[in-house]
Formats: sequence, C-alpha cells, structure tokens
Amino acid sequence: MTDWSSQGLRRIFMRDHSRDIIPAMEDLISLFDCDDCLRLNDGLAAAILDLRDEDYARRSHWFQGRYENLYIDVARLPGLELILQTGLSKAATRLAMPEKELKLGFWLNIMRKGDVTTLHRHDDDDELLSAVYYVQADEHSALFRLHAQGKVKEVIPVAGRFMFFDPALPHEVLPQRADQARISIGINFGPAIE
Repeated sequence: MTDWSSQGLRRIFMRDHSRDIIPAMEDLISLFDCDDCLRLNDGLAAAILDLRDEDYARRSHWFQGRYENLYIDVARLPGLELILQTGLSKAATRLAMPEKELKLGFWLNIMRKGDVTTLHRHDDDDELLSAVYYVQADEHSALFRLHAQGKVKEVIPVAGRFMFFDPALPHEVLPQRADQARISIGINFGPAIE
C-alpha cells in the first residue's frame, strides 16, 4: 500500500458512540488537507449558495424534503476544476494507478440546519474509491458517520479537507446543527473506459 504520509495525508481520528477518539482503519479512510483548495473555498461557497434550481444539470436523491445530490457543469464554479484535479491525483496515488486510467463523477451536497444525508453506499457501478471534499464546515457542522466492521464511527468535517474512503462503506451525515450551510463535494473514482 502507498505511504500517504509523504503526500500530506494523515491518519484520521474518528469518534465512536462512547465519544472516545480511536484511530481509523488505515485501509478504509484517509485524509488530505489541501491548502491550495482551502484558499478557493470562500469564493466557491458563495458561488454555490448563489445557484438557482435551474442552474443544476440534474438533482437526485430526494429524501426528507431536499435533494441530496446536485449536479452542475464544472465550468460553472470558480476553483472547482482545481479541487477535482487534486482529488483525482490523490485518488490515483491511493489506488496506485495512473491518473489517465481513472475517471471521476461529482456532485454537490448543501446541508442547511436540520438537514441529514441518509445512509447509503457508493458501490453501485464501477467505483474504486470515493471521496468528500469540504467546501464549508465549522465546529458545529454535521458529522459524517461510517458503519464499518460492526462499529459506528463519526468523522468531523473540516473545510479544505478531502476524505477518501472505500465506496462499499455504508455512511450517512447526521443532522446539520450549524446555522451556516455545510457544503461538500462528493466524488466517485472509477476506471476510465476508452
């Protein structure tokens, strides 16, 4: 397995229900804090929050009064291309594959106070790796909850951070507690098909 520490990746620490901090299983989840991406977040968040329903190419996963997945053309949002390219590069490293052999799909997730993202997985098609990038999150933002190996673990979202994980892991997002919207970009990486 590739040593991500030289790539700026760190072992993540997650909380179990007892609120003890426990190290995650390295093969299931990894973090990367992207300073170049973080500098883009304020402008990107403002542009995302200015979008109207008709600006989206598609919306899906209508649960509990909102669309969980919002799809948009990459050119519509400033800085999005750099964030996605960074994610692709790190995914290629994680998977020990050349970038040109990978493709990605992405969507936005905007959670306002009280919103949740329902339990799901990303292994429906040819996904090899999944990720989330946090555009806007603060200390009161909703926790990302993973269900793995008979345990439930919660991950604290941090703006400017990528979290890579196995697409077969069931996961959800707990209710958004903050007044400020929690904005993330979901990404799936799969094999490029010529």
